Amino acid sequence: AGGIAPLVALARDGTDGQQVHAAWALANLAINADNQVAIARAGGIAPLVALARGGTDGQKEQAAGALAELAAGSLNDDNKVAIARAGGIAPLVALARGGTDGQKVFAARALWTLARIADIRVAIANAGWRF
Repeated sequence: AGGIAPLVALARDGTDGQQVHAAWALANLAINADNQVAIARAGGIAPLVALARGGTDGQKEQAAGALAELAAGSLNDDNKVAIARAGGIAPLVALARGGTDGQKVFAARALWTLARIADIRVAIANAGWRF
C-alpha cells in the first residue's frame, strides 16, 4: 500500500531508467480497476503523457502501455477524458504511426480504448488516426 504516489513521482522526476521502470510498474498496477483510479488521483496521467510525447524509446513504450491500461475498462471514462485533456491523443497517434513495434502496439491499443467515447474518437480522427 502507498506505492502509487512514489511511482508517479519517479515517472515525473526520476532518472531516465527510473522513469521507464516507474511507467512499467504503473502499467502493471493499472490492470486493477481500483489502481486505475488511484493512479489518476495521484496525478499519474500527466507524467505518462509527457513521457509518451518526449521520452526515450523505452519511456514512450512503457508510458503508452500505462495509458492503455489506465483507459481500459467500461467504468473508466474519467481516465479516458483525463488522458485526452492532458494532451495524450497526439503523442499516441504519433507512436502508433511511427514508433517502434512495441510503441505501435501499446499506442494503438490505447487509442482503440480511448475511442469508445465519441468526442475522443473525433479528436483521434482529427489527429489523423483511422481505425
